[in-house]
Amino acid sequence: MIVQEKNEEILDGYNGYENLRTHLNTMPVGFPSTESGIEIKILKHLFTPEEARIALALKFLGEPVKNIHNRLKKSGFSLEDVENKLDEMYFKGLIFRVTDKLMAINYYSSAPFIIGMYEFQLNDLTPEFFKDSEQYLHETYVRHEYNKTGIPQLRVIPVDQVVGHDQKIATYDDVKQLIDNIGEPIAVMDCICRKGAKLVGDPCKKTDLDEACLTFRRGAESFIEKGLAREITKEEAFKILEKAKEDGLVLQPGNALRPISICICCGCCCGVLGSQKMLPKVSQLFATNFRAEVDSNSCLGCGTCESRCNLEAVHVKNDIARVDKETCIGCGVCVTKCSSGAMTLVKKEKEIIPPKNTMELYTKIMEKKVDLSQIKAICD
Repeated sequence: MIVQEKNEEILDGYNGYENLRTHLNTMPVGFPSTESGIEIKILKHLFTPEEARIALALKFLGEPVKNIHNRLKKSGFSLEDVENKLDEMYFKGLIFRVTDKLMAINYYSSAPFIIGMYEFQLNDLTPEFFKDSEQYLHETYVRHEYNKTGIPQLRVIPVDQVVGHDQKIATYDDVKQLIDNIGEPIAVMDCICRKGAKLVGDPCKKTDLDEACLTFRRGAESFIEKGLAREITKEEAFKILEKAKEDGLVLQPGNALRPISICICCGCCCGVLGSQKMLPKVSQLFATNFRAEVDSNSCLGCGTCESRCNLEAVHVKNDIARVDKETCIGCGVCVTKCSSGAMTLVKKEKEIIPPKNTMELYTKIMEKKVDLSQIKAICD
């Protein structure tokens, strides 16, 4: 059961952005503090003081405006004021909104920083906000929040046709089957990480593929509604995936059997990959069912695999490529351009089956966070 220690009434002793940071940190994917205070600067980029006060009334699970207004009565907001503000905040990319089309009711909830508020700033991205976000990811967020429970929000699946026919591959690890059964609409948007890197004068070194992030079903509807993405066909999605394969990019769908998104990432721009590869034993931080392996008798030592690897897990030594098993995430990028066929993907002994859907994923993360906090309380 998801636990949120939040009073039903917003307290009068409002302390602005620090209160909002504390509140957001109670969510399944939280918003931890830093020594530098960069997270408060990010919140000031995003929220006005009035929006911050309203955001304090939101929970992880979506609620109709009437419930949210009940927690804001002492703040003097009318029901209409709250609804108008929530809709504005939704279009600014600060919160989630899901519409029950049958009942014509909107449900509003808090959005995490990633995947959520950060990506929603695509059309309003500035060099300053991008730099601040990058600092936050590297300083605290990835290490102390994204990795906190050992249940990542994203997983890694192989690029198309790099797993041998003799190895059984599950539907959730097969990108073509995933797209075929994902549901519609399908939408594509610019990669915010590559867009930001270009803004600060450090363009991507791997690809010129800007429109690379795929999203599906309600996620696609939301991004399209906000003007952040455009609807595409399955055939167009497959063409994007083929370009990603050619350029050596990593496929990272949401960590669920039926994800709402697929990020197509490079090691030079992606905030998650870039932060993770600075840590030891990187492979343990990713939900992946494969790893690369080299046939030393067939390897030509050409170095193509080394230059294509986004995690710097492959190195050529004495004219033979060698894979660091503690760094390899099993994306298959090294396999696609191996002219000798020496590089292959092999399935790990223990298979990781992703949660059923995104809600189950966040529920598992929250349950693990509660368990960890209880253990910490006992130890303290």
